[in-house]
Amino acid sequence: MKKEDLEYFQGILQKQLDDLVRGAGRTVDDMTEIESKSSFPDPTDRAALESDRNFELRIRDRERKLINKIRKALDKIEDGSFGFCEVCGEPIEFKRLEARPVTTHCIECKTTAEEEEKIRRL
Repeated sequence: MKKEDLEYFQGILQKQLDDLVRGAGRTVDDMTEIESKSSFPDPTDRAALESDRNFELRIRDRERKLINKIRKALDKIEDGSFGFCEVCGEPIEFKRLEARPVTTHCIECKTTAEEEEKIRRL
């Protein structure tokens, strides 16, 4: 992969990482602020708050996993292994990397893995 391409993906990944980390910080601040300013004598209101909080935490957990994938992709850019399939070792198509820069599998290997997973579930 060309140096310009690596810089392009590094920029995309770094921006995503920065946005996700900022969002996580806002969530913690918002949750702390709501908890300190609120008292809910009505159990229904309290249940609604807890439901919303659980939903928000599930989203943040997914984002935490994405942050880890982004960091791994940035490490791969640094060590020169970015853009190569972890299964077959072939280069991953540029369009696939544009669509999902954190991918670690070429489309053929990912399709095979998904088909095997589907079979195991049956």
